[in-house]
Amino acid sequence: MRRSPSSSVPPPARSASAPAHSDWQTLGMLLPYLWTYKWRVLLALGFLVGAKLTNIGVPLLLKQLVDRMTIGPNNPQALLVLPLSLLLAYGALRLATTIFTELREFVFVKVTQRAVRTIALQVFRHLHSLSLRFHLNRQTGGMTRDIERGTRGVSSLVSYALFSILPTLIEIALVLVYLALHYEIWFSVITAGALALYIVFTITVTEWRTHFRRTMNDLDSRANSKAIDSLLNYETVKYFGNEDFEARRYDEGLQRYEIAAIKSQSSLSLLNSGQSAIIAVAVTLILWRATQGVIDGQMSLGDLVLVNAFMIQLYIPLNFLGVIYREIKQSLADMERLFSLLEQNKEIADAPNAVPLATGGAAVRFSHVDFSYESNRQILFDVDFEIAAGTTTAVVGHSGSGKSTLSRLMYRFYDVDAGSISIDGQDLRGVTQASLRKSIGIVPQDTVLFNDSIEYNIGYGKPGSSKEEIVAAAKAAYVHDFIESLPDGYETTVGERGLKLSGGEKQRVAIARTLLKNPAVLIFDEATSALDSKAEQAIQEQLSEIAQNRTTLIIAHRLSTIVDAHQILVLEHGRIIERGTHTQLLIANGAYAQMWARQQARDDDDEDAASVSPSLQLA
Repeated sequence: MRRSPSSSVPPPARSASAPAHSDWQTLGMLLPYLWTYKWRVLLALGFLVGAKLTNIGVPLLLKQLVDRMTIGPNNPQALLVLPLSLLLAYGALRLATTIFTELREFVFVKVTQRAVRTIALQVFRHLHSLSLRFHLNRQTGGMTRDIERGTRGVSSLVSYALFSILPTLIEIALVLVYLALHYEIWFSVITAGALALYIVFTITVTEWRTHFRRTMNDLDSRANSKAIDSLLNYETVKYFGNEDFEARRYDEGLQRYEIAAIKSQSSLSLLNSGQSAIIAVAVTLILWRATQGVIDGQMSLGDLVLVNAFMIQLYIPLNFLGVIYREIKQSLADMERLFSLLEQNKEIADAPNAVPLATGGAAVRFSHVDFSYESNRQILFDVDFEIAAGTTTAVVGHSGSGKSTLSRLMYRFYDVDAGSISIDGQDLRGVTQASLRKSIGIVPQDTVLFNDSIEYNIGYGKPGSSKEEIVAAAKAAYVHDFIESLPDGYETTVGERGLKLSGGEKQRVAIARTLLKNPAVLIFDEATSALDSKAEQAIQEQLSEIAQNRTTLIIAHRLSTIVDAHQILVLEHGRIIERGTHTQLLIANGAYAQMWARQQARDDDDEDAASVSPSLQLA
């Protein structure tokens, strides 16, 4: 049974959502990037321990200073003796703590920034390696937000975990050991119990709050995607007067984000209140035991000051530890989405033994090709033809017949389901994608330019080209004089997607870009169908000149542009139903001859309408 016809334009495929990771899995994905600089990491950890040891030494010296200054039976003249050595040691320890901390920052900053740079570059490269199917489905605004938040999350996570949580844990361990060795057990019990309760409470509530952050991230990405999509289609919005409609769509996303943000902030207030209550009770109990010890004569005023200083040093960062833990959870959630991009399946990858494409005459062969974008939607059926080296083959057919799919398969944006495509006898699946795409040049129907200068856009065909080469390509594409007539010449910025240039001007820039690339195979994908007759005729002459002695595939809409092709293929519902030269196909009086007759009739009608006098038209 024959399949129903369908459009050759691939539908957006459903994105395969990457599996969710646990926090430990996400950390495990990050560690290799940090461990590349293991000696810097270990040195930074050494400075970190040094900073904590000197920091613990400050309260100990403060205790000695207070005891030395306290009048008692063993020290009747305390106020008359200046403890210079203790004062100097106190200042030295304060300074050493700062120096060790700054050295830690200095040593580790390269690790953090290089990890962020490496991950961002790897994600960027991976996105370019993904198939066209992924990029037809992606939402640019949301994806860029994911990358931005993810790279920022890497820096935040490393900073918080290594420079905040780890130092605090080290300091807690040192304080607990000192309290257990020098004072009654209650000091250690109260401190350890409060710490355990604080950590359990913080983790439990933060885990409950985490889904609010995930929801906020998702809603933020969606709202941003809608905003960017609307701005990219600015003209379309204006054409239909849908500014208010777009604003309402954007505001719907902002409203959902607002609700999620309010819930997140409310739960944050609950967390902060609980943490403060635990710390307040613990500090009160510690001071009660210390004060009682002084009254009982078991502790000196210096001991009271020491215990109080320990509690201040512990609970101030510990209070901040709750905030840090939340930030770490948020950073992990952000990083999870970043790493999920790296786990997107490439779909089209070089074979392990792929070799560079070696082109001679660049003969192209489609051998019994079947292809479908989806399993239930076949586009090409047993397509079999050859483009001899240095010749031109044109493909014509109604919209949806599969013409543009041929160019996508030649670029290997997709792999064929059956059959093969080869250039000079080399199967495209056996050569590297970089060498394949270097050998093919295309002038597409919809030319998209970068928001940069004309020189940059022409030079993009061959990065690193000299100004002389770019000018030569522009002259060959008959666009040099136009460029020179602009106030800024080759430095003229073309605007977003090249919108500052007309259709014909953009096409000439695209031709110059392709000429500079100097490919072995040329593809013209309905390159003039969107232009008026005069511009089309001028550009068509340039394309014909460029195609001489090159292997060329023309995907044509207007049959008058391909009458000189060495071979014309007629596609219908993904099958080749006719092939031959222009003359042969007219003689056959089949589908091609009918298409030709219809287009000739339309052209005659257009000429008749153009020849009518203005007065008659007004009448």
